[in-house]
Amino acid sequence: MEKSKVYFTSKISPESMVNIYEKLGIHLPGKVAVKLHSGEQGNQNYLRPEFVKELVEKVNGTVVECNTAYNGERNTTEKHRGLMDEHEWTKYFHVDIMDAEGPDMELEIPNGLQIKKNYVGKNLANYDSMLVLSHFKGHAMGGFGGALKQLSIGCASSYGKAYIHGAGDPNQDMFQTEQISFVKSMGDAASSVHKYFHGNIAYINAMVNISRDCDCDSNASAPCMKNIGILASTDPVAIDQACIDIIYNSNDPGKEKLIQRIEEKKGIHIIETAEKLGAGSRQYELIDIEK
Repeated sequence: MEKSKVYFTSKISPESMVNIYEKLGIHLPGKVAVKLHSGEQGNQNYLRPEFVKELVEKVNGTVVECNTAYNGERNTTEKHRGLMDEHEWTKYFHVDIMDAEGPDMELEIPNGLQIKKNYVGKNLANYDSMLVLSHFKGHAMGGFGGALKQLSIGCASSYGKAYIHGAGDPNQDMFQTEQISFVKSMGDAASSVHKYFHGNIAYINAMVNISRDCDCDSNASAPCMKNIGILASTDPVAIDQACIDIIYNSNDPGKEKLIQRIEEKKGIHIIETAEKLGAGSRQYELIDIEK
């Protein structure tokens, strides 16, 4: 079986984002959704609009997000749009909060290990392809955040987020859900969005500002590792596995904080589940485009 290709560059710049995307040798057709993290108010680590601007413009994309299921500045459409203005996403891009109006769009997961349905923002149906721009870092609940987290929690509606966090029970206290059930739900949900686009989807992971906390944390800890680089693939499983492997193989002593979080939250099960459901492969070839 041919290994998935994951491209890597240690050069970190807006131009590098475009260059590594071009290495994929693909064209995203039709109306392109660009899924990224808008950054919670107070967070200092999220990817800034200026950093992704050239790439979003290259694919003529619309920046898409969904509301959160917890209190903050992104849990209602009105507040989320205000934060999009504050963080200057609307200054540069068309922005679509995909679950601004219901009803949610349901994606079936017949072989799901934990959940059999995924509830996403209904506006997902308006797009022919998707570019997933992820800031790779830790996550207080999932262990790490990368491409698969963007597909699952990121594309889920507010209700859908509660459904995933509750492992199929949206009324479950998200902080009390059994951990393995939660991370398997993330893997299930991620696979459904990846498959929805039938190959018209690509992934970029930026390993910069690597904190043990997510961009959804308004008081996230400072980065614990030095910047590493940017990765690209058409396989979300492979690109996240490559990032995990780079972290584990790093000589940066700060990696221990991130590894502790990944292992404590059993984050690897997100990758394992997505692979079992056919969303990609953990076997990959890492190609350094600078060599």
